[in-house]
Amino acid sequence: MGLFSGLVTLPLAPVRGVMWLAEVLKEQAEAQLYDPGRIAAEMQQVADDVANGVITEEEAAEREEELLARLRAGSAQGG
Repeated sequence: MGLFSGLVTLPLAPVRGVMWLAEVLKEQAEAQLYDPGRIAAEMQQVADDVANGVITEEEAAEREEELLARLRAGSAQGG
């Protein structure tokens, strides 16, 4: 990058930094969202909640389907 183009694009540096940070945060959030270990822990929590009477079987089935969809989506993404 030349001196002139560097000076012209200098005001955009904070925007590029924010965009980079947003991308990093998005990647980390997705990694946690689709983490099989985290999903397994949430499935166990659902089972515990049913056993303790916190939620109904129907609510548990719905929540488990959501968790399985996340697991499938994470597998499809290669993560």
